[in-house]
Amino acid sequence: MKQQIEAQLRDSIKVKEDLLASQTDVIVKMAETLIDCLRGGNKVILCGNGGSAADAQHLAGELVGKFAFERRALPAVALNANSSIVTAVGNDYGFEYVFSRQVEALAVKGDVASGLSASGNSPNVLNAMNAARSIGCRCLGFTGGDGGKLASACDLCLVVPSKKTWRIQEAHITVGHVLCDLVEKAVCGG
Repeated sequence: MKQQIEAQLRDSIKVKEDLLASQTDVIVKMAETLIDCLRGGNKVILCGNGGSAADAQHLAGELVGKFAFERRALPAVALNANSSIVTAVGNDYGFEYVFSRQVEALAVKGDVASGLSASGNSPNVLNAMNAARSIGCRCLGFTGGDGGKLASACDLCLVVPSKKTWRIQEAHITVGHVLCDLVEKAVCGG
């Protein structure tokens, strides 16, 4: 069992090392995009399914609450968090529209829409990014493997160099925390 644990941890570390080697410039640009958005009085909109939904909520919570220090709340919302809207839109229009309808209702030009999808091919996340771009939002993608369709649907896309969903999601939350740290310090001081 100890060998299995060590192998899992080494695999996780390797994915993050590969991410460091290949995606640092993308992370810098994502941080700059988020900082510009929030300094400009706009908001961050996030969405995802399953584990990516949990990550979207987690990161919205870090921005609205706090990450490392006491400061003003930063505007962020996870579209997957409102079960009444998700189920109403899913029932009336189809699950592929549960996020795009909310983007249409909530997003304004200058906001940043962030779509999380390990495969990069979740129809509802892709529809949300397309709706956001049509409004004038900047779009950030968080994906893995070959990036899927999300890579080309976004202005910037973090593509985790792994095909394992759980490793991709581990990397997403790690990068999400890095972004929260950079954003919090730049926007609120500290």
